[in-house]
Amino acid sequence: MIVSDNGTEFTSNAMLTWAEKNAVEWRHIAPGKPTQNAFIESFNGRLRDECVNEHIFDGLAHARRVLAAWRPDNNAVRPHTSLGGLTPIEYANQAREAQNKNIANL
Repeated sequence: MIVSDNGTEFTSNAMLTWAEKNAVEWRHIAPGKPTQNAFIESFNGRLRDECVNEHIFDGLAHARRVLAAWRPDNNAVRPHTSLGGLTPIEYANQAREAQNKNIANL
């Protein structure tokens, strides 16, 4: 399932057709209610503050290169307070280990 706001990029016929063709359930938050999608709103703010606002892009290829360089730092190096001070990769590994232990105990 994908949850998004009601921006035109998420309500276009092309996007809705893609979602239907790929059996993706799509839910839109209520207009003017960003708190209904707080996690992504927080991520977008962090991405903007830490990466996008720090650069002047000379084109799409440049933006893609900068974002590709930022992503590993965000996912593997920088601790996230919302994850108890772990990086997303550490958190995912910890969750996977806990899941494996639970399965082993069945």
